Amino acid sequence: MYQKTDITPTPALIDKIEQQIGRAPRGIQAISATDSLGTPLVVRMHSIVDKKPFPTLYWMTSELLKKEISHIEARGEIKALEERLIEDPEFLAQYHASHQDYIDQRWHYMSPEEQVFAEQAGFVKLLKEKGVGGIANWDTVRCLHTQYAHHLCGYNVVGQWMDETFAIADLIP
Repeated sequence: MYQKTDITPTPALIDKIEQQIGRAPRGIQAISATDSLGTPLVVRMHSIVDKKPFPTLYWMTSELLKKEISHIEARGEIKALEERLIEDPEFLAQYHASHQDYIDQRWHYMSPEEQVFAEQAGFVKLLKEKGVGGIANWDTVRCLHTQYAHHLCGYNVVGQWMDETFAIADLIP
């Protein structure tokens, strides 16, 4: 079972995230989803990191989820999803709504200072047009990890499909 959260990362949580991802994390704004034990599943990133745009708002840290979703990708499910986007206009509309939710959340979580910096640096177009995980073409699926990370923190039809099809959420302690 997972919980949506908005936790400022403590040094202990930063250490845990470093263990999960194998390096010191940069640009973390908050822990956005945890399992029932309080272990981070997804972190929310700053949209401006080192004075550059960082289009991935939600970053999956869970080793369990990364492994399981990698198996799903290896089975060719991204191609199958992209075919469904072509054939199913309702699913495509929901997918576009998922990208818009991601963009809206990205802008919402930017501080006023980050928004001003983005405007002055010419990053607004990028930050308001790139969807889930920074994807430019909203009719394609690049990475199921970013889709599922967003699903745990917002509205994402691909993440919903993954839960319906593969019961991913049931794997979370």
